[in-house]
Amino acid sequence: MDIKLLQTFQVAATCENFNQTAEMLYIAQPTVTQHIRQLEREIGVELFERVGKRVKLTTAGQRFLNHAQMILANWNAGLEDMVAWKQGYKETLQIAVSPIIARTSLPSLIHRYTAENPEVDITIKIADSINIGAMVQSGQADLGLSRMIPAEWQLSAYLMQTDPIVFAVPHYGGDMESPLPDWEQELTSKRLLTHNHPVYWEPLLANLRQRGFEIHTMVVTHVDITKRFIEEGLGISFLPRSSIRRELFENRFMELPTPGLDLPKVASYLITPEQPVTGPRERFVEILASLYAPLPKVQ
Repeated sequence: MDIKLLQTFQVAATCENFNQTAEMLYIAQPTVTQHIRQLEREIGVELFERVGKRVKLTTAGQRFLNHAQMILANWNAGLEDMVAWKQGYKETLQIAVSPIIARTSLPSLIHRYTAENPEVDITIKIADSINIGAMVQSGQADLGLSRMIPAEWQLSAYLMQTDPIVFAVPHYGGDMESPLPDWEQELTSKRLLTHNHPVYWEPLLANLRQRGFEIHTMVVTHVDITKRFIEEGLGISFLPRSSIRRELFENRFMELPTPGLDLPKVASYLITPEQPVTGPRERFVEILASLYAPLPKVQ
């Protein structure tokens, strides 16, 4: 069977329109029709039925779609494996990483790992921390670097490092001898950008409201967008210090002290399968252990 027939079938099943399928595959519409008819002849069933100007999978087509997707997934995995083999890679390592860790700790880790393990083909999958446990558990990732302890069973979590939360505001432009802005005035006069981290926001907001602060909030569920909004004067936020280290160094942000308000700390965790890690995973864990000793187990 020509793999192109399956590729055309999969796209057509998604689009439910042969013209759109042709555009997506950069082929002529009659070629799409020809591919589908040839595939139907080979497996002996009709895969689509016409509904007005669109097409719809038949019951047989729906059943065959699962098989086609598995064949294509195996085909693409085989191609990727052969490309890696030709490039000299002998092993693979897939790491699911939260965006904050990917921007801060990960580059130095990858520099060291690739220098010591040039034969390992590494795939970095950026994912929200809440999804990383499931990715490791399902085998979509060999290891996870997360900002929260996973809820899934049959996983182990190890504490890498802690990170203080700080009150981040735009730099006000004064010199070092000028008095700092009052943190309470900043909090109540500007919009508070919230929920850019998966762990600390609910208890922090409850604490602020219990203290009687009248605050106006805006949910911005990504640290990079939060930082951009702060720079544009759209608000202020409580952020992990590691995420704004460059902005503090370049005097784009200020870290305001909050006397009387205890701010939380957040942590980074290594997530592994419960069974012992071996091969490329073990060597990555060894590097983490050398940097973040003692790497205590928390789950």
